[in-house]
Amino acid sequence: MVWDAWGIPAGHKPLSAQIRGLLTQVFGVSGDPVTRRGAGEVPLRDSVLTPARRDGLIEVVGADNVSVDHHDRLLHAGGKSTPDLLRRRADGPQDAPDAVVFPADHEQVFAVLTYCAEHAVAVVPFGGGTSVVGGVDPVRGRFEAVIALDLRRLDTVTDIDPISGTATLGAGLTGPRAEELLAAHGLSLGHFPQSFEFASIGGFAATRSSGQASAGYGRFDDMVQHLKIATPSGTLELGRAPASAAGPDLRELFVGSEGTLGVLTEVTLRVHPIPEAISYLAWSFPDFATGAAALRSVVQAGAAPTVLRLSDEVETGINLARSGDVGGNPVSGCLAITTFEGTEAHVAARSAEASALLAASGGTDLGSAPAREWEHGRFAAPYMRDALLDVAVLCETLETATSWSNLDDLKAKVTAALTDSLAAQATPPLVMCHISHTYPTGASLYFTIIAKQLDDPIAQWHIAKKAAGDAIVASGGTITHHHAVGTDHRPWMSAEVGDLGVRVLRAVKEELDPAGILNPGKLVP
Repeated sequence: MVWDAWGIPAGHKPLSAQIRGLLTQVFGVSGDPVTRRGAGEVPLRDSVLTPARRDGLIEVVGADNVSVDHHDRLLHAGGKSTPDLLRRRADGPQDAPDAVVFPADHEQVFAVLTYCAEHAVAVVPFGGGTSVVGGVDPVRGRFEAVIALDLRRLDTVTDIDPISGTATLGAGLTGPRAEELLAAHGLSLGHFPQSFEFASIGGFAATRSSGQASAGYGRFDDMVQHLKIATPSGTLELGRAPASAAGPDLRELFVGSEGTLGVLTEVTLRVHPIPEAISYLAWSFPDFATGAAALRSVVQAGAAPTVLRLSDEVETGINLARSGDVGGNPVSGCLAITTFEGTEAHVAARSAEASALLAASGGTDLGSAPAREWEHGRFAAPYMRDALLDVAVLCETLETATSWSNLDDLKAKVTAALTDSLAAQATPPLVMCHISHTYPTGASLYFTIIAKQLDDPIAQWHIAKKAAGDAIVASGGTITHHHAVGTDHRPWMSAEVGDLGVRVLRAVKEELDPAGILNPGKLVP
């Protein structure tokens, strides 16, 4: 990916004249893009990795796989949240790892961790670099130096078991490459988060990622069957069978551990045959509460589609609604997207059952076109975010989840917290929300916030983020449903798991990483 924005250069498009005019009308900005620096113009914090430490790492992975090159360090300087990108575009030296190390396999990962633990070098595991919560920030802390441990060379499929429906993948495989390799065997993982094009298998597991097809295939942690993990204290291989009563499931310590307890090097996952049929259908609902109740009825009946999403009135009006009629029906209120995958018979039966429930709950059938359009552009939203940043418009996201009975209250309170905190800074926002992941007992809420940038937009957003985080905790939501904890959500971890829970996490880390080198400053308070 490019160093100061999301994705690849070809994905970035200038804003249309219509959108620039709307931004001028709503936020009073000119809509003219700011000038951005070239990568070579960005000063980085000087590397403090000594020649002796560099030589020690070279002994493990080879001279070609230890880099202190300016460009390599810049590309590993953090993730892709709005504050990350604002920092990267700001004047002054940028934080960056002191070196980037590219191990080839599990044994080299373990050897690097052993060496770094012995010599007080912090290690930040690095997959696709798509974190939006500060999860790959190069925090040096009390250590002599910090390296980014880039896992891209762990990029093979080592085993496929079509009878059991499992595949063992290297942690460095990206989503598209994993799908390509599995497709050669007629299989698919079916995990498509917005970061899909760039994020890695190891990153999906380490952050409890949830993909857009989670209603049909589950979250990524639901797919995990076996893990191979390198820690400074040794190697762990966890997961012998589909289910076990042999004590607590230790895989759960590492799925979601964000590189703080060990480095995932190999993941065995549940896979499925490439679906022979896909059906698309969109629905409109008069308001968000009606739409949410409709989604709940489908999920609780066991009739969930593969994809099940609902945008609120603001998001529908701004991002998803079409002008005029779609299939003879006007889009108004809230737009829901459904897709169904599987055999022809399964798709027909599930689509009919879900459609009957959605119609009975007040939904209006809009046909397939809006759902197909959503799928066509489903990975493009971060590019729009970057285009807004280019014209001095703040755009950021956050998400949470709660029970169905608490959904409306949580949505209202988080929306109010964001609106009030930004309005108090004289930058009243647009706040959009959608449901993208559903469960029998509850659902996620994903917010997108747009406001005029102040002179210090990072401080501006931190005020809003704190207000939203406090509202989430006070209103009974989780501080993160699928974005992970990183540095951004760490202030609320004690409220999430309790003081005793924090002590448990610290005790586990002390056992596995006694020197504390693994991803300092993340997850564990």
